[in-house]
Amino acid sequence: MAKARARTTSRKVKDRWKAKNWYQILAPSLFNNVPVAETLSETPDSLIGRVTEVSLQDLTNDFRKSHIKLLFAIDKVEQNTAHTQLKGHLLTSDYLRRMIRRKKSRVDGVFDVETRDGALLRVKPFAIAEKRIQSSQKKLIRNVMKEVISKEGKAKTLNSFIKDCLEGRIGSEIYKHCKIYYPVKRIEINKTEIIRLPTIIIEDEKPAEKKEEEPEKPTEPSKEESEVPSEEELPEKKPDEEEAKEEKEAPVEEELASEEPQEVEKPKKKTKAKTTTKKKTAAKKPTKKKKEETPE
Repeated sequence: MAKARARTTSRKVKDRWKAKNWYQILAPSLFNNVPVAETLSETPDSLIGRVTEVSLQDLTNDFRKSHIKLLFAIDKVEQNTAHTQLKGHLLTSDYLRRMIRRKKSRVDGVFDVETRDGALLRVKPFAIAEKRIQSSQKKLIRNVMKEVISKEGKAKTLNSFIKDCLEGRIGSEIYKHCKIYYPVKRIEINKTEIIRLPTIIIEDEKPAEKKEEEPEKPTEPSKEESEVPSEEELPEKKPDEEEAKEEKEAPVEEELASEEPQEVEKPKKKTKAKTTTKKKTAAKKPTKKKKEETPE
């Protein structure tokens, strides 16, 4: 009996947390493989398929996008790092409640879109009108949503399409086309779900822009080559430059010489004017005294 009790106590003492290890979760390449969170697990195989929820504010440091939540699913584990793939995104419930009010109509839609690289997406947009509208107007708005989303999906890859959804570009395109039928207040994409991953690898437009900038670099050394012979001509032109400097300095000395006598003549004129005034005052004083003495 004592041996059985000892075995049971030894089993209870064992802690499962000590057998687990910490793994760092990284965002997909769309978000530059930024570390998102950390998790515990006993084996790396148990991590595959685990979903983490992160706000877009944590990745971009933009507080205006705190209402967007991203869902990442772990698909590969290497040592102590877990790589993920984007599963979709959604908007928070409090953000939706702020926009929906009484005496306003809401138009929802659910559309499946296939992108240019073969991925399959389920997009759920919504529109809010300022007043209550008829069901026929709602139907027209849904048709516009479907046309714009299918057009944008066929022309873009999965990464570029999701970027436009998060930044609000697709919502603004739907808003422009819906103005014809009814002045809608706001249009946004509430939720996206990735049903099938891309089957074809297609690069984005960014590397194409870099190729255009590369041929501009060889144009710079051509300018330097044209400047090299000009340096050899500089010593030949130096005597000409010295002559030009001497010619410029000569008129400067003549101007100074012409200005000096003018400055000397000005004080002479002033002294003459002062002497004349003194003589006149001296001549006037004795005349007054003579006039005063005569009547006596």
